[in-house]
Amino acid sequence: MGKVHEECGVFGVYSKTPDNLALLAYYALYALQHRGQESVGIVVNDDGVFRYQKGDGLVSEVYTSDQLRALGRGNIAVGHVRYATTGAKLMQNIQPLLVNHHKGRMALCHNGNLANSFELRKKLEEKGAIFHTTTDSEVISYTIVQQRLKHGSIERAVSAAMDIIEGAYSLIISSPQKLIAVRDPHGFRPLCYGTTSDGKIVFASESCALDAIGATLVRDLMPGETAIVDSDGIRFDTTHCRSVKKRFCVFEYIYFSRPDSIIDGASVSLCRKTAGRYLAQEHPVDADIVIGVPDSGLEAAIGYAQKSGIPYAIGFTKNKYIARTFIAPGQEDREAGVGIKLNPIREVVRDKRVVLIDDSIVRGTTCRRIAALLWKAGAKEIHMRVSAPPFVSPCYYGTDIDSADVLIANRMSVSEIAEEIGVTSLGYLSVDKVRLLTGEDTGFCTACFGGEYPTAIPSSPTKDRFERKLSERVDNDE
Repeated sequence: MGKVHEECGVFGVYSKTPDNLALLAYYALYALQHRGQESVGIVVNDDGVFRYQKGDGLVSEVYTSDQLRALGRGNIAVGHVRYATTGAKLMQNIQPLLVNHHKGRMALCHNGNLANSFELRKKLEEKGAIFHTTTDSEVISYTIVQQRLKHGSIERAVSAAMDIIEGAYSLIISSPQKLIAVRDPHGFRPLCYGTTSDGKIVFASESCALDAIGATLVRDLMPGETAIVDSDGIRFDTTHCRSVKKRFCVFEYIYFSRPDSIIDGASVSLCRKTAGRYLAQEHPVDADIVIGVPDSGLEAAIGYAQKSGIPYAIGFTKNKYIARTFIAPGQEDREAGVGIKLNPIREVVRDKRVVLIDDSIVRGTTCRRIAALLWKAGAKEIHMRVSAPPFVSPCYYGTDIDSADVLIANRMSVSEIAEEIGVTSLGYLSVDKVRLLTGEDTGFCTACFGGEYPTAIPSSPTKDRFERKLSERVDNDE
């Protein structure tokens, strides 16, 4: 594995009458915790007065019941869980971002990654803008505010900003009177909306967050669509829809999203089982059991077992109190976390020819340690099958793989990778099959599997450039 780091999770809710919306945001963000475990923030808007609470850590670690009560009642609340894709783990980078300007306040939550953030930031700074964070999300907020000063409404400003920013962005924005949700024209990242029984309108990265607060899923926003909610209800702006081809990140189905979510009308769980069935077709093997690496490998393992006829078994016990392995900031921490996170069930794997299913191999370090655990538990053979194609290209749309140098598939053949990670055989899902996970090719971004980018490649792609020493920065012009 050597996991891909995730992006973020966003949430917003509008209520016609003031209510305890902080608690709703808390439950929704709890359901989105898998999308970001570094930090969390909630802003409650009470008739233009913005109260907020942010902090490093998990949702349950940052908020107490007293803190949620202190946020008070309001008509709008927005929330964010973060994993850093651009910008380091710094307090000032925690979202929602709050902006003050003479036409009002704005709170912004962003999931994704801009492809032209470096160029836009440079232009803004040359005009006198002073940035307080190192995130591309602040570039978005500055761009919207600039347009707000030119246009008569926040929704028109957002529409104008969409002509300028490029890349992946699902946004939740609170102005003093409106809640706005935006999905970029390519639709890289998910964003859905729903309603509660008492008439609240909610938006979230995944439908599982709506389930957590008892809301009913209405539909996903279309790529390029903007939803505006105020006292008159909800309305939609489709000006930017169909301006470019849809390029939804296929890795949302493979790994990022929760299996109980419905995204763009497709069940994440069903898509993963489909991936497993395709794997069984493309890479059959004689074996005794099929096991999956928790959590995102489990459904694919079930699909493989169903198609191959090899019995499915639960091969690992997972420590439910350990965050996802990749969240560890250093490689040594990431590797050390495997042993305390997963433990093989010896009675299941001992003397067995095991088919091991996981969602990806990035650096190869984590899956090598998992294979070692299975050998130690007495496995006779380990045939690893991966429900994604090999990673060969950087991602600029919301994951932390911004360099091809870290990708093991760029240095080794499949047989060499198998030897390196210590498995009997290795097979990846093909790019052709991964495009069919929802039943048909509905427009996926598969750039990380082959380098066909939907947008221009960033001129300065290193996402941590603002945290590097001057001697390490290639863009230093002092």
